[in-house]
Amino acid sequence: MNLNRLAFLSALVVFFCTSCSRHSFVTVSDGQFLDGGQPIYYIGANFWYGAILASDCRGGQPDRLTSELDYLKSLGVTNLRILVGADGADGVATRVEPTLQTAPGVYNEAILKGLDKLMYELGKRDMKAVLYLNNSWEWSGGYGMYLEWAGEGPAPIPAEIGYPAYMASVSRFVTCQKAKELFADHVRFIVSRTNTVTGKPYSEDPAIFSWQIGNEPRCFSSDPQVKQAFAEWMWLSAALIKSIDPNHMVSSGSEGLWGCENDPELFEKIHSCPDIDYINIHIWPYNWGWAKPETLLEDIPYAIEQTDSYIDAHLAVAEKYGKPVVIEEFGFPRDGFQFSKQTTTKARDTYYSHLFGKVAQSASEGGLIAGVNFWAWGGFASQNPEHVYWQRGDDYCGDPAQEQQGLNSVYAGDTTIDIIREAVRSVGEASKTTK
Repeated sequence: MNLNRLAFLSALVVFFCTSCSRHSFVTVSDGQFLDGGQPIYYIGANFWYGAILASDCRGGQPDRLTSELDYLKSLGVTNLRILVGADGADGVATRVEPTLQTAPGVYNEAILKGLDKLMYELGKRDMKAVLYLNNSWEWSGGYGMYLEWAGEGPAPIPAEIGYPAYMASVSRFVTCQKAKELFADHVRFIVSRTNTVTGKPYSEDPAIFSWQIGNEPRCFSSDPQVKQAFAEWMWLSAALIKSIDPNHMVSSGSEGLWGCENDPELFEKIHSCPDIDYINIHIWPYNWGWAKPETLLEDIPYAIEQTDSYIDAHLAVAEKYGKPVVIEEFGFPRDGFQFSKQTTTKARDTYYSHLFGKVAQSASEGGLIAGVNFWAWGGFASQNPEHVYWQRGDDYCGDPAQEQQGLNSVYAGDTTIDIIREAVRSVGEASKTTK
């Protein structure tokens, strides 16, 4: 064999090995994510509105989508947590729109094709998505809409009845067989879909990091029977996804103990499920009373102390079952509890730096904290200063319609970008030492 031919074949081997490494399914082994056989740790973002931006219907901004993905890629943020789509009719002030599933089994084709295009664009950039399929909260329909479709009365709106009444109402979801069957139909439809852009089944797309049962699934009840029904539903949902798509990981979308009625046994029961590959936790210092609007910066030390305690409370379960942990939602308001893009973010930057540092430390030690997804990416969104809450025609900026626009948004012009860029570099360097 001549040297030129040998060099060509060697280059071909390198090409295919690199391709396999760069475009493979992520798996879990001994508490670590593996991609192409190598451990990975990451800094990611929440980008729930990606499929809407990619679509050609109202709300679609395809040029903005590609700009956002290019910018995120340039930062090294390549793991994005994305809503598959909202449920219910448009026109509800606190709900994401345009919605995907307008009635049981009736889908907005433009949003479906937007999801297809989004996945294509992610794949081109060697980026990955966590795709979540349900929501316990009203902003994308979720529990409340499935209950309405099951004949259990109109979907409640917290802005009208308050969150205690809302939570009491939607707690019926995990014990309503019809509502759960409708959701299972949705899972079958989405997970078995073939991408209309690539012609590739979703089950064969390495741009999917994991399927996720829902955003912050809860049972909303201290009743032992309701807790048991909740755990059973989570197990069955994970098994259903795996039965359709055995190639990809499944995650719960849980807040952790906060989403399990602060019941450690319930949290462990759910995450001991063999079809749930890794552990999620969410952390919300302002929402959980660890930081007050008028003293956000002063409250940072206490918020960090509580954050560390909350993370530690979940690591024993992660170690017991050999599952990595992703802190896939956390946010911190802009300084002075103001929402404008011009407002500084000193408090948030300090808080982010701490959490990012925990990933870097874990990466250097081969630890269980494998990644984070901050909430939420606002990127190049423009703001309407007259609208505190989202209105039709406004840009999507990361904060859902029921929240003040800009509350937790990370814009491309924020100083937080420097914190993110440095964290990606730090985690990357630390990962090189991981075996």
